[in-house]
Amino acid sequence: MPAYPNLLAPYDFGFLTLRNRVVMGAMHTRIETLDRPLERLTAFYRERARGEAGLILTGGVAPNPEGRMEDGAPVLNDESELAYHRGIVSAVHAEGSAIALQILHAGRYAKLAECVAPSAIRAPINKFIPKALTREEIERTIADFVRTATLARQAGYDGVEIMGSEGYLINEFAALRTNKRTDDYGGSFEGRTRLALEIVAAIRKAAGPRFLIIYRISAIDLVDEGMTGEEVQSLARLVERAGANILNTGIGWHEAVVPTIAAIVPRAAWTFAVARVKAAVTIPVIASNRINTPEVAEQVLSSGSADFVSMARPLLADPHFARKVRQGKQNEINTCIACNQACLDRIFSEQTASCLVNPMAGREIEYESAAPAAPPKRIAVVGAGPAGLACAINAARRGHRVTLFERAPNIGGQFKLARAIPGKQEFNETIRYFQSQLARLGVELQTGHAASEDELAAGQFDSIVLATGVKPRRWSIPGADHPKVLYYDDVLAGDRSVGRTVAIVGAGGIGFDMASWLLRDETNPDAVDGFLKAWGVDTALTSPGGLTAEPTAPRNGRRIAIFQRRNERMGGTLGKTTGWVLKAQLRRGGVGQYAGVTYRKVDDAGLHYSIGGEDKIMACDNVIVCAGQEPDRDLLQRLQARGLSVHLVGGSESTTELDAVRAIEDATRLAFNF
Repeated sequence: MPAYPNLLAPYDFGFLTLRNRVVMGAMHTRIETLDRPLERLTAFYRERARGEAGLILTGGVAPNPEGRMEDGAPVLNDESELAYHRGIVSAVHAEGSAIALQILHAGRYAKLAECVAPSAIRAPINKFIPKALTREEIERTIADFVRTATLARQAGYDGVEIMGSEGYLINEFAALRTNKRTDDYGGSFEGRTRLALEIVAAIRKAAGPRFLIIYRISAIDLVDEGMTGEEVQSLARLVERAGANILNTGIGWHEAVVPTIAAIVPRAAWTFAVARVKAAVTIPVIASNRINTPEVAEQVLSSGSADFVSMARPLLADPHFARKVRQGKQNEINTCIACNQACLDRIFSEQTASCLVNPMAGREIEYESAAPAAPPKRIAVVGAGPAGLACAINAARRGHRVTLFERAPNIGGQFKLARAIPGKQEFNETIRYFQSQLARLGVELQTGHAASEDELAAGQFDSIVLATGVKPRRWSIPGADHPKVLYYDDVLAGDRSVGRTVAIVGAGGIGFDMASWLLRDETNPDAVDGFLKAWGVDTALTSPGGLTAEPTAPRNGRRIAIFQRRNERMGGTLGKTTGWVLKAQLRRGGVGQYAGVTYRKVDDAGLHYSIGGEDKIMACDNVIVCAGQEPDRDLLQRLQARGLSVHLVGGSESTTELDAVRAIEDATRLAFNF
């Protein structure tokens, strides 16, 4: 019996058999906006099919122009577009996977002046006020959904997924929050769910029985005036009756103020909501959100909470997830760390998505044709942080002989510090992945060894890469050497204890992370129940939207304040899709925030500073300095003095906010250029 019997089990729909229970969830990547879009998208989906995902869901495709996410987003409403889609479908089928087209009408989330909704209520995350659909326009929208589904079948897709979750159009109709209509598409539960049921039934009638219809249902809305758990179950039963083959579960609206997929969310935290949907129907149900390892996936399936697991970002991180599980190589999976930095943050910045731990995601055509190195080189990489590790394993993949030097006893660099932060424990998985690849690829790893200029200059290496990282910028005010003063790296490494009253100097990403670390629940930091209570989630799902009246705000007794020199909004450099989570944590934890500060000194009384022309003192046990970093280039200067050419990657090249996305991406590109 395989180690993951439920995850690897096939599923037979009678007209379509999926080889396992791994579903690649739909993702908005913006790949279609780049040059050679069809070639790129085909390579992107083909790679996930080669990785043996049982079912692949495409990114959302609108049924009409007003349903697009934004200008340039894909629409399928004309036969002239079939050739484009047939190429993608053929590539996926050739690798043994099934593929379904997601039909997504963005509703009031569309970044378009002509956006539409059930009622003319602006979304808090969109500047445009939607136009309320007329009865005739609703009927036309249903016809547009049917048209897109029919074209998808002509293109060879195995089915379609109807997006009825995450606060998009169909979900907007279902919730009182956004549906204030008084006609037969509003008011009662029956009226509010009418659009969803008519779309499913009409597509089933047009497509016939041998076509997969997946309905993405919002298992929990996480917004005021959302659906109750009982309403979700009722809708699930009605959607099944209307002709759906599968229910996929979505969690939360995009405007919800509860994190749903960030790393702070415990793994499989939303299984309780998925299980309620599963209990309501006889058709299979897909679980989603924060399922990123085979162990977690198997647990969800074996518990009976779901029949499939949806993994979107995990298949950005490692397109061969399912194949590695089948081959018993789960230790070699490049695990999604739920950081959002290269995927969702880029999407919300109108860039193309990729992946921090796998910068080849979305760029498959730029890497898949790379030939083995000829001739192979002898390469020295100094520093086993994220950049050095990425460079070492990718150079080794191309056939180069790589020696990796690390002065610390273990690999990981800044990731070893980051994993101490609440919600960033997933960095352990990245370190584990790199360790497995070093061994698999035969990289000579020398830990506890500070490479000297003599051995690097001895002529045994053709190329030298310095990935020596960063060191904290030293503080230079009176009293900077006072015993109260600590540096972030010593604290996170566990080398220094911290008192109960703390001043944090520096309000960049590290300063906010430090505050989060100081606020952490040291008794049970990963508890699902603790997370759900802290964010006000009603696990009984009796309240509209699944929210309690008041989230809890547990505190561990510390008094914390965070300071910055610049007189501007604090946290401006935090990630677009995760920064608000950190800010909310600090606000609920009672962390004081002071901008426009001039530091005077540190003494036994505490931190002396001035703000707004007034001198102040914060009495504190410790001052933790998080005031930036400097590149560690000591070895560079000595090597250059000997006339050696050296490549810099990662923090040793640039210290901007310790950007691991850039560090790994640049290191990977360098490795492929050797």
